[in-house]
Amino acid sequence: MSEQSASSHLAVEVASQPDLWADAAARAPGLADRLPPRGARLAVVGCGTSWFVAQAYASQREERGHGETDAFTATELPLDRPYDAVLHISRSGTTTEVIAVAEALRGRTPTYAVVATPETPLLDLVDHAVVLPDMDERSVVQTRFATSVLALLRASVGDDLRPAIEQARAVLAEDESTAVAPLVGLEQITFLGTGWTIGPAHEAALKLRESTQSWTESYSAMEYRHGPISIATTGRAVWVLGDAPAGLAADVAATGARLEHRPVDALAELVRVHRLCLARAAALGLDPDRPRHLTRSVILDATGG
Repeated sequence: MSEQSASSHLAVEVASQPDLWADAAARAPGLADRLPPRGARLAVVGCGTSWFVAQAYASQREERGHGETDAFTATELPLDRPYDAVLHISRSGTTTEVIAVAEALRGRTPTYAVVATPETPLLDLVDHAVVLPDMDERSVVQTRFATSVLALLRASVGDDLRPAIEQARAVLAEDESTAVAPLVGLEQITFLGTGWTIGPAHEAALKLRESTQSWTESYSAMEYRHGPISIATTGRAVWVLGDAPAGLAADVAATGARLEHRPVDALAELVRVHRLCLARAAALGLDPDRPRHLTRSVILDATGG
């Protein structure tokens, strides 16, 4: 890894994740009154990375029997649909589209928020909030806030995060030559997930795209063979987070593409993706803390620009 990448804010934040997940899981029981109650019909909203966290949590919450849960990017939430509660996820608490939803729902629907930044506008608009300043980031590229929020929300619905934490520590300790080096020079990577891991698959593609300007795509694993597999070939990879559908490995092998799949928690695999982001940024001479065309928060003017 280049000196720049190794000393970047992103590198420090990536390395901090397992300890922060353990802390988030330990905090979850004490935050129950600031998170949506079990049984509530819930919508979870966010933009970008926060939307993908919302997708993963929504799937896990339903699977764990905590209530019907939908996830939306903030601009697509049907405001007139009857929900018992709406949860906003936003690192900065300033994202224009999230603020607009909170304003529209104020006084109509119980609202919750998870943010990293204290004294942020979103906190004045919701009924209950969890603020996680120790999980905030200096890099524009989100890593530890998103994964720690997902760890907190998974723990809140009964998931045991200990395997994911230990697997992530192993990923961080692994030599780069086996962890990510074979993937650094690939032309294209497609990320796949099933169930709750579809959100992390979308997030993996976004992280690599943001930090290294790479060609990435992401899909439900069962949808992959309905068209997207057509781009698979030698020099490209298909990376599965979570369970791989029966027959997928053989289908990918037939294309000449590399299949990347480890039987570990998708959160731990995201840490490996983060390591790939750092390694690939170093190889390309890019600053992983300052992705092209991006800022920490998207704040739009009145015309949407």
